[in-house]
Amino acid sequence: MILTSTDIVRAVYSAATTVELDFQAGWADQTTTAFTPGTTNTVETNASGATVTIVASPAGSTYRQIKTLTIYNAEATYSNLLTIQHYDGSVSVDVWSGTLAPGESVQYDGTKWNRLNSSGTLVTSGLTATDVQSQITAGAGVWTKPTTFTPTFVEVVMFGAGGGGGAGGSVVTVGTGGGGGGTGSAGLTAATTAAGIGGTPGIVSTAAITGGIGGNGAGGPITVITTHNGEWGGGGGGGCTAVPACAVGGSSLFGGGGGGCGGGKITAGPAVVQPSAGGATNRYLAGGGGAAGTSGAAPTAGTAGTAGNSTRGGTGGGGGGSTVQAATAGAAGGGGGAHGGGGGGGGNGQNAGLGGAGGTGGAGAIYIYTY
Repeated sequence: MILTSTDIVRAVYSAATTVELDFQAGWADQTTTAFTPGTTNTVETNASGATVTIVASPAGSTYRQIKTLTIYNAEATYSNLLTIQHYDGSVSVDVWSGTLAPGESVQYDGTKWNRLNSSGTLVTSGLTATDVQSQITAGAGVWTKPTTFTPTFVEVVMFGAGGGGGAGGSVVTVGTGGGGGGTGSAGLTAATTAAGIGGTPGIVSTAAITGGIGGNGAGGPITVITTHNGEWGGGGGGGCTAVPACAVGGSSLFGGGGGGCGGGKITAGPAVVQPSAGGATNRYLAGGGGAAGTSGAAPTAGTAGTAGNSTRGGTGGGGGGSTVQAATAGAAGGGGGAHGGGGGGGGNGQNAGLGGAGGTGGAGAIYIYTY
């Protein structure tokens, strides 16, 4: 959906004894000279029902493209009749309408609407898959052809494994975050100061660090930027500059988030450098995944990323903290979330303490829906 300066996207929801609807929108503003991504989060709890704006109009001479839109009924007991409308200031057009039961959600992925039941299972074209098989742990799996009905078609959704985070050094090196897994191949862990490269469907990404659109995963930066994000491919891992300064992990709309950068240290002082957070999923803004640890005399580990589901990848793990305390080890990076989250980099240790271990990349996943 495209919005001009007079357009909005709004939701009309029904009254209920208790209401809790969560709205999350990912969008990008485009002018003749700039491309600016953004997000809008809205929580509605009006038991009387209401009409609310969930994506506002852009500024004049700007087009706002809605990349993703997710509506989740977080209420545990009551359903809600929901209608999503495109409103141009005078005419309102319904673009989706339906009743969401407790725990159900509906997602717009930029081209179509997908509905998920309370178990997170995709509902396609109004029909629930008759047979659903998945492989969500590392290792080989076997798909068994259903024999209790006559299949009409088969849909396969794949998430590549996330790259592992680099280990921290014991003197001057810094562990960088692993790349997030794409929808079809594994993310990569870099062996230099550059961070991991987000995976892409089928091939290794060659996308620049300014972001990957379509299937491309984003490359990890060696500068502090926030544009190493992916659309279907994974987000780039957080890298480190020579200052040093750490970049957060890149995010992805559908693939896995990149891991955060491990904490470093500056020789002068000496002084520690704080690690960075992992990248998220279902958004096009870097960071927002597993939280970074802390650097200091007793460094702490990065937080693990959260697991994805059948429609989006896992988030990246946070980077581990560093230390300048003698004979103290750096902290470990957080593991990437299952479904392709990149592992966070380990923090630096101080001689004779070792650098922290890089976080393990999140396992890939395959979902096979037979209708």
